Amino acid sequence: MKLCLMLVSVFTLGVLVGAQRDSSGVTHVDPEKVAAALAKGGTLVSQPDLIVSGSHRDKGGQVEVHDKETDVLYVIDGEATFAYGGKMEGGKSSQPNQWLGSGITGGQTHHLVKGDVFVVPAGVPHWFKEVPKSVSYFVVKVIKQ
Repeated sequence: MKLCLMLVSVFTLGVLVGAQRDSSGVTHVDPEKVAAALAKGGTLVSQPDLIVSGSHRDKGGQVEVHDKETDVLYVIDGEATFAYGGKMEGGKSSQPNQWLGSGITGGQTHHLVKGDVFVVPAGVPHWFKEVPKSVSYFVVKVIKQ
């Protein structure tokens, strides 16, 4: 029963944020909703096995580790220093299967620019370490069931 309620809630959320799903299972999000999500951040599609979000940053963030989510990042504007791999420092659970930390030891960095795509497997620490001006990007979270 709880699973059923959760699935209904997730589907409803997807509809409320502007995603339209037809009888074939195809989901469409209007360009205005996409632009708003890329300007301020926001969920575009939410389904049991994936989440699509638009994101915008004007400063670095915290280290993240997702136990059951693979992140696919696609940079559409701006630049940032992206760190990944290694071991998370100061990690604390922020919610089930999600961790936040203060740094990464032994990881790698990459200067992200428009057009870059990164796939970060579940369990790998990652973060936007530095954002000189701003960066806008899509995130597709593929969720392990």
